[in-house]
Amino acid sequence: MTELTTRNRFENSTMAQLEERPNETEMKSMDANRYATKKTIAQGMLDIALLTANASQLKYILQVGEQHQFYKLMLILISLSIVLQILSGVLSLSLSLLRDCRLHQPEFHQSANVINHVRTGFAFFTTMINLFISAFDSRLPPPQGDFLNEVN
Repeated sequence: MTELTTRNRFENSTMAQLEERPNETEMKSMDANRYATKKTIAQGMLDIALLTANASQLKYILQVGEQHQFYKLMLILISLSIVLQILSGVLSLSLSLLRDCRLHQPEFHQSANVINHVRTGFAFFTTMINLFISAFDSRLPPPQGDFLNEVN
């Protein structure tokens, strides 16, 4: 009798464990949603970091003024980068509103795809512009003479 009772307890606990676990399709959908949420948050934080860095670079260029070797180029590139980031944010907001309100209607799918492609293009050009900004940024002071001559 004790063996039967032990077996019943084991089967009951095993069934309870199986019932507590969600099936695999539920797990996958939860993981995909969680991943997308984390990705969106991380992307937003990176966008804010880039915008902050560009604002800091713009402040530096304006403080240094014409003394900077590439003043006009840097001013144009940084301003263009900030404008593209703002436009990308506006497109992201409009895409989010479109998804929430009307994406279930097929006639809005093409507009959502166009907005998404334009936003992706803005992100690409912002990245390329910031690559050039980094290349022309000369915050380090130029070397003062030859090191070997100073030692001797």
